Amino acid sequence: MGEGNETRELLARAAEAGARYVAGTREMRVAPTQEALAALRRFHEPLAEAGCDPRAVLAMLDEVGSPATMATTGGRYFGFVNGGMLPASLAANWLAGAWNQNVSLRAMSPVAAELEEVVIRWVCDALGLPAECEGGLVTGATTANFTSLAAARFRLLERQGWNVPEEGLFGAPPIEVVVGEEVHASLLKALNMLGLGRKRVTLVEADAQGRMRAEKLPKLGPRSVVCIQAGNVNTGAFDPAGAIREAAREAGAWVHVDGAFGLWASSSPKYRHLVSGFEKADSWATDAHKWPNAGYDCGLAIVRDGEALRGSMGISAAYLPAGARREPMHHTPEASRRARAVEVWAGLKSLGRAGLAELVERTCGHARRFAEEFRAAGFEVLNEVVINQVLVSFGDAAKTREVIRRVQEDGTCWCGGTVWQGRAAMRVSVSSWATTEEDVERSLEAIVRAARE
Repeated sequence: MGEGNETRELLARAAEAGARYVAGTREMRVAPTQEALAALRRFHEPLAEAGCDPRAVLAMLDEVGSPATMATTGGRYFGFVNGGMLPASLAANWLAGAWNQNVSLRAMSPVAAELEEVVIRWVCDALGLPAECEGGLVTGATTANFTSLAAARFRLLERQGWNVPEEGLFGAPPIEVVVGEEVHASLLKALNMLGLGRKRVTLVEADAQGRMRAEKLPKLGPRSVVCIQAGNVNTGAFDPAGAIREAAREAGAWVHVDGAFGLWASSSPKYRHLVSGFEKADSWATDAHKWPNAGYDCGLAIVRDGEALRGSMGISAAYLPAGARREPMHHTPEASRRARAVEVWAGLKSLGRAGLAELVERTCGHARRFAEEFRAAGFEVLNEVVINQVLVSFGDAAKTREVIRRVQEDGTCWCGGTVWQGRAAMRVSVSSWATTEEDVERSLEAIVRAARE
């Protein structure tokens, strides 16, 4: 058998194993068994002197790895706001893997560069963001926050006569960062990586749903960055963007939106009102691997001021050709990176505007069903269920944590725990296209059973 035939056979085996796995998620446990976890020890072997038949490598991955996964591809994972993966995105991911493209430069991959440009335009259109925005595809919301805030740092200090790329931050005028007290940890990590510090931020009081109280904003200035949320990770609540943006505009401050999943509410006529005013911000961070279900490692950094983005992310060298068109590596922290836009393009292409809106509305409807049934069963829902997030308490902290443990151990579905304003809670995040009414029914039965036991 020739080398080409061997590769074809191997890819066919991988496709068969992948298809079998996806089909099996409809009935499999969401969390792996203890036996499957114990079997992972088989991977801990010395690196062999001799190579291994690729077919045996793939077989071991499937035999040991597949049973030890979390079934986020299925419809009963309600954990860390993890979306599923649309069929078109999954298939495109496999094809893009075969292409093995580096999207650093257009000269390295014309198709990847072109699709990234299209995806940024489509996402801005779907989210109601200004058409002149520029952006790039990164790993996730943490890096998207980092990238957008780097552009903010560049522009605010440039206005003060300070060149960050050349001078760094040694002796630079200080930047004030303002966040709500329910700020997501990933944004604080981004500030840490930018040298702006987690502890130096000004915290603004939030209301009972985690929304920043605009009337509590400190006095802003031309070196201020205000970071607001579109979709609190616990409650799904949205900060009052309009009032905050107006205060920032008058002061010459920069407004950044951490909208990992909530920004996608813009795509739905039913929920678009929640995102009113967010389009007036200066930068946005979001994930295509959450609600659009494009698969993981597909974050987006979008900036209104494209020159600031390129100024903070640009790179030059004698061997790097300067093209007249958009070059991807000038818009993200990475130079070499995989062609993430391929699967995002495929997912959005397969959904269209109507499909994207329906995905958001259907998953939000499932969340409302969870909340209604929890209340009917006598449990306390702790948040206003505005989109796809539900917080439920089953009594005191010990009982709530025990219910979560039993639900996870049962395997019918998977929900995580959190603490909301001092109360232990189960968090139900409905984000997957694959979730059906039957999935919700089965999950509710398992959760209520665990609570009543």
